[in-house]
Amino acid sequence: MPTYDYICDQCGHEFEAFESIKADPQTVCPECSETTLRRKIGAGAAILFKGSGFYQTDYRSESYKKSAQADKPADSSSSSSTSASGSSSPAPAKSEPAKPSTGGNGTA
Repeated sequence: MPTYDYICDQCGHEFEAFESIKADPQTVCPECSETTLRRKIGAGAAILFKGSGFYQTDYRSESYKKSAQADKPADSSSSSSTSASGSSSPAPAKSEPAKPSTGGNGTA
């Protein structure tokens, strides 16, 4: 539910009200009890989703979570062993498969 800003044209009282989108705007000022209350138009705020279920990771299966946990210690120990030795060499690059020769004119 959104928060709306109200202002009274009679007494100048301003306040915020947390109410449903479907609710009719308030018209009676809580300070002076006049019917000169109006809803202020503002920039608004972004919709804020709270709780679980709004992120991709909230929908992961249990098997994925278990395998991710199993992979974590292995990744951290391998990276720490290479950084600790200081003389780690980069992994060899994968070679491309050989392309068939096309003859002299470049057509197959």
